[in-house]
Amino acid sequence: MNQSNIRILVVDDSPITVRKLSMMLTGLGYSIAATAASGQEAIEQYRKCTPDIVTMDITMPTMNGIEATREIIHEFPDARIIMVTSLGQEKMVLDALKAGAKGYVIKPFKEAKISEAIHKVCS
Repeated sequence: MNQSNIRILVVDDSPITVRKLSMMLTGLGYSIAATAASGQEAIEQYRKCTPDIVTMDITMPTMNGIEATREIIHEFPDARIIMVTSLGQEKMVLDALKAGAKGYVIKPFKEAKISEAIHKVCS
């Protein structure tokens, strides 16, 4: 899969993180399909644009990233979701992987780690 053809849905309740991650991803040659600020919005956006990859924050109000991942995977079993997490959330990462996430990156993220996680879920 060519990088420029990979469309990513960026999900995080922090507008700063969404902007930073989106800029990093476009800088790496990926395209942003959509963004979402909550788990519920992530599900709606996924249905609308069926991205190739989702970067999903774990901790969000109303519906967290694990619940949203579970929903998306239930509806779209081939969805490729990468969890974005803070240090010290190892148990939540395990829950996310059990829910169907294909990988994870730890905040504050580095370009190389994001790129590596994307390549891993694409291969």
